[in-house]
Amino acid sequence: MPNPRPPQALLDLFAAKKVVDLPTIRSALGDVSHMTAFRHLRRVPYRRSYNQNGRYYALHDPARYDRFGLWTWRDVHFSLDGSLRKTVCRLVHEAEAGATHRELQDRLAVRVHNTLLDLLGHGEVDRERLAEVYVYLHTDAAVRQEQIRRRQEWITAQQAAVTDNDVNDAVVIQVLLTLVRHPGVKPADVVRHLHGLAPPVTFPQVQAVFTRYDLGKKGGPSKL
Repeated sequence: MPNPRPPQALLDLFAAKKVVDLPTIRSALGDVSHMTAFRHLRRVPYRRSYNQNGRYYALHDPARYDRFGLWTWRDVHFSLDGSLRKTVCRLVHEAEAGATHRELQDRLAVRVHNTLLDLLGHGEVDRERLAEVYVYLHTDAAVRQEQIRRRQEWITAQQAAVTDNDVNDAVVIQVLLTLVRHPGVKPADVVRHLHGLAPPVTFPQVQAVFTRYDLGKKGGPSKL
């Protein structure tokens, strides 16, 4: 029996398999060339994964995505925007309090360091250093100021929530040991060095140790 005509062949394929790679698509279309496969792909709504080197394809179904416009199938990630670059830019613009490198990386589950620097270099996002960490922001002045205001409110609330009970001896020892190993680092750098501890050591806790022991403000700025 001959293969159904595209784009129905592609729709049937995506109905049978949520996520497919290009060889599977070419096979479903009758072992066509790469160029022919892409020509037929343009006739159906699809998204290419923003991780795995864009190797995987899925039918674009708006109902699949979460409130951040993201969808994951196993370890393959998709976005409403398609590319990682467009996704990072949108998430920064939409974030009420801007977004840090760590927040974006945790949400997208991929490295975004180079993407952020590229967007910054092309003037598509802005950034401000707040509480020892760069926060990426909208380029529109009014939106940017509102994001900064909300981020500062969040930082103040986080710092106020830290009590002496939160900064126990174990936290103090970890912070001081980090300073011995890495003299002159700032609170945000200490948090990065201690990343992965259980329970985690937070920025407000580290800031409280710096304040309690008057550790000063030595050390160069962090890059992200």
